[in-house]
Amino acid sequence: MKIEEKIFDFLFNHQFMKILTVLTYYRPHTSGLTIYAERIAKAFVARGHEVTVLTSQFEKDLPLRETVDGVNIIRSPVLFRLNKGVIMPWIGLQATREVLRHDAILLHLPQFDAAGNFPAGAVA
Repeated sequence: MKIEEKIFDFLFNHQFMKILTVLTYYRPHTSGLTIYAERIAKAFVARGHEVTVLTSQFEKDLPLRETVDGVNIIRSPVLFRLNKGVIMPWIGLQATREVLRHDAILLHLPQFDAAGNFPAGAVA
């Protein structure tokens, strides 16, 4: 069995899990990655898992926390932007806290702040 098949089997056939998805942009931003992440998150929720998305508050009017279609969304405030990238000073602390609360982490790249999320995941 290929590694991708093993991961898929673990994630979709495992009993209840808390799954954390980390990516720079999530809905209502629209891109191939956000659509993909949203579909996976909804599929996990439909299978009875708890899903949290940690992302950027890329627009000031977006709430810092909300639940949409059963998916918990936590948005980290953006200090400033660099082209499509965003600087989120608190994402490392938020990621550490959330990684310790979850069983599985889906990290979607590219993300400028991603390097800060890896050590937290390795500890958990």
